Order: sequence, then structure tokens, then C-alpha cells
Amino acid sequence: MTTPDFILGLRRKIGHDPLWLTGVVGLVMDDEGHVLLGKRSDSGQWALISGIVEPGEQPADTLVREFKEETGVDVTASELVAVTSEPHPYALGNDDQVHFMNLLFLCDLTPQGVRIPSTPDGENEETGWFDLAALPQPMQPMSLERLRLFHRYLARHDDGKSHALFFSDGQLH
Repeated sequence: MTTPDFILGLRRKIGHDPLWLTGVVGLVMDDEGHVLLGKRSDSGQWALISGIVEPGEQPADTLVREFKEETGVDVTASELVAVTSEPHPYALGNDDQVHFMNLLFLCDLTPQGVRIPSTPDGENEETGWFDLAALPQPMQPMSLERLRLFHRYLARHDDGKSHALFFSDGQLH
């Protein structure tokens, strides 16, 4: 992942100390129900498309930008699925500590937009559409957890109980 300039500026001031960031994660499916994934260049793991919200940027716009940069595919964010946070910060490969609040969105393919994935910015080695019952390996553990949240949201949506999921007192609501 290319580190945004605003984070580089903050790191010059705070070093490796924990940095609270807002992230976005998106799930988009094609007409056959396949999910778009990218094989991360930094880890070699398959993952949902995600990114960091930059100052002044709307989260849904961040997601549209990240899909275009990482896969070349045109999407629109359609539904907020969940708001989550990891319980503890974690260290990146350079010892920087990060802690994310993530906004998970369902996305739609833009009707006249690009649907054939590519790897425009090099953040992914490969991109492709995959059947949810036959995901490529290795899958990023966080993406598997997020896929479970998407599944739960969609099940509730089908039951007419659609609202963004969130954690409170350790329970998912």
C-alpha cells in the first residue's frame, strides 16, 4: 500500500507511535455473484479492496477511488454494512503502529464503467472475480472476517432487518 502524504507527515512528528486511521472496505459482486478480490503485492494474500480515507475525503469517495486505483474497476458505494474497529493496534512491517476504524460498504458496478479488473497501481499482483464458495488461497484473515460480516448483513437484509452492523459491549448488533 502506498502511504498517503498526510500519514508520512504525521509519522515525522510521532514516529512509530499508534496512529488512529479511518479505513474503508468494499464488496462488489458481478452479475454471476462473484466477488472482486486483489492479491496484495505486500503479503501475497487475497483480500477485499480497501483503503485509507484522506483528510477532507468522504469515505464512499475513498472506496470508489481505491477500486479504480487497485483494480481499474468502476464502482459506486451503495450501502454502509458495518462500522468496526480492531481491538488493538498492530505493527506494520516498518514498526509503525496503526489502529483502524473501518467502514464496510456494499458496492455496485457502475453501469457503463470498466468491469474487467487489472492491476493499475501495483498494489495488487493479480485481481479477479471469484465464487464465494471457492475463494483463492491464501486469503487475508481480516478479509475473511469482513466477508462474514457482509454475509450476516445480507442475511438480515433479506429478512427485512437491514441496518449497518456495529459492535457494542463485545456483541455484534
